[in-house]
Amino acid sequence: MLQMEYLQRVRQLVDDIEARSAAQTDAAAEAIANALVAGNEFYISPLGHGLTGDLLHRAGGMFAARPFSFSFSVNDGGAGAGGERERGEPFDTETEAARLAVRSSRMRAGDCIVVGSVSGRSVRPVSLAIAAREIGATVIGVTSLEYSSRTAPIHPSGKRLSEVCDIVIDLCVPYGDAALAVEGLPEPVIPISGVATLMVGWMICAQVAEKLLARGLQPTFYMSVNRPEGREHNERMQQQFDRQGY
Repeated sequence: MLQMEYLQRVRQLVDDIEARSAAQTDAAAEAIANALVAGNEFYISPLGHGLTGDLLHRAGGMFAARPFSFSFSVNDGGAGAGGERERGEPFDTETEAARLAVRSSRMRAGDCIVVGSVSGRSVRPVSLAIAAREIGATVIGVTSLEYSSRTAPIHPSGKRLSEVCDIVIDLCVPYGDAALAVEGLPEPVIPISGVATLMVGWMICAQVAEKLLARGLQPTFYMSVNRPEGREHNERMQQQFDRQGY
């Protein structure tokens, strides 16, 4: 049964991430813990397919995890009587939008941000990683090294995500993401990157908690509001987080 084959593939994924990526998730957690203790921030940018929300404001999740996203648009009325006009000095819209977003935000040198692209070639996360590093933030890249190695970069810099980050975490996802080769179908089906991304994200958060506790510090975590004591707990944790920053 294909559903059982998928579960077996996920078990293999767990083993691969443990063997090939645990050292990097630990390094990411060390950087984040150091940042939080120093009064800096921990950001998570969009990781694709709506996954980011699972790591934010979630029961059992960290109060310290902050979202970082941006959008940019211009309404100039479209083409006028002269039609389309040539631009002035060439520039890349995504790169400049990311730079503007970072410099307009609360992000500062010493902060940490997680940036993701399974293929490693998506322009926006590469642009965001570059912009964040320009101001001195630590960038943690989440990507598939196998997938990325088999695709050509499309960012104007000629770089993939793994080449513009301080810490790179391999999702161990196959080229193209689809995980099951099925007889009768010309290409593999059923993606696996969502499982990998969330697993890596929660591994990082678990390690941050461990590292703070090892320093004698109490990190703040959400409780489900569906538990009777959930709201009171979260209000108390919010006050604690506001005092200590982690």
